[in-house]
Formats: sequence, structure tokens, C-alpha cells
Amino acid sequence: MKIKTLGIPLAVATLLTLAGCASPTVVTLQNGTQYLTKDMPKTETEDGFYEFEDISGAKVKVRAAEVATVREED
Repeated sequence: MKIKTLGIPLAVATLLTLAGCASPTVVTLQNGTQYLTKDMPKTETEDGFYEFEDISGAKVKVRAAEVATVREED
């Protein structure tokens, strides 16, 4: 078979597989504020913060002490 014939379906399958890896996550703060993220946020950074992007695309950075829970959305 030609490479084009195999390449396009392989590329589509790869993209679909990668899209399925994202797991929506809920980050709940001590004050009750909840953020829904596209994927699991980065763990606590060296400076003591969690950094993530919410579903609207806004970058959020909160102190680790303010985070109550980080769990996958049901």
C-alpha cells in the first residue's frame, strides 16, 4: 500500500487516542471555589503553587495550602 493510504488513517487514530487521554479534573479550594480543568493539574511546584488551565482557557495559579482536593470529574 502507499504511504498516503496508511498515513492518514494512522494519523487520525493517533489523534483520537491522544484526545481520549485527557481526564477532566475538579480542583476545590478551601473556600469552596471549584475549577474544572481539561486535565490533571501539575503537582505542587517548587514555590508551593498548583498551576493549571481551566476549561475556559484561563491560566490559574493557587497556593498549595489553599487547595482542599484535586479529583477526576465523575
